[in-house]
Amino acid sequence: MPLSPIDHDRRYGELEQVLRAYTGQPADDTPDRAGQALTAYLRQTWHSRPWALAIAEHQLREYAEHPPGRLRLKLGEFHAVPDVGLAGDEIQRWLRCLADHVRRSIEEGDVPPPSVPTTHWEWHARFPETGQFLGGWFSQEMPDEFTSHDEAVENYRSSTDPHLVARLVGELHELFTLGLDESGHALAVTELGMEVDPPAPYGIDGWLTLVAERLGAPRGEYRPGPQGDTAF
Repeated sequence: MPLSPIDHDRRYGELEQVLRAYTGQPADDTPDRAGQALTAYLRQTWHSRPWALAIAEHQLREYAEHPPGRLRLKLGEFHAVPDVGLAGDEIQRWLRCLADHVRRSIEEGDVPPPSVPTTHWEWHARFPETGQFLGGWFSQEMPDEFTSHDEAVENYRSSTDPHLVARLVGELHELFTLGLDESGHALAVTELGMEVDPPAPYGIDGWLTLVAERLGAPRGEYRPGPQGDTAF
């Protein structure tokens, strides 16, 4: 029978996080070098959940040493490894390689230096509420749901817990510290789910700055103007 959520997380929860880091990325790790996806996972996890690294190392090695048979996969008793372009014994060797890199990182204190996110997974792991905001309110359906960007921002603000709104403001300020140019901001918002252009006459960075100012202002000071502009 399929694993319960608690059994799944106990056996494969952090393994799944590692594998998700490979979304759109090659499994190009070697014994001497961690690939870009694993480096991104290590960088973000050292920063936010360093205790999870030992769990990842254990789950990776355990899965590599005891791969599931077809029947147990069919019954849902194991977490299936997504297609990363490897098969059979290659997957087991690759998982052991990942476990070795994670273990070495822990034992040697080898922490990847701070960096602009380099993978889709890392963008969302580092800026989760920004991904919720941009992907949920500024997808390609946004013009059908709202009359303006300002209306969408106000809808987010009025329908979202204030603690999460504050988290978004903090994430936007962290995004600004990356020192991205306009093309870098375009990549960032695309990775985080935005599918529409910012409102004229703003560029992406200017609009994000305005959003942070609006959402960071006390609720009573947020007054949309007649054309969707906001007055303070």
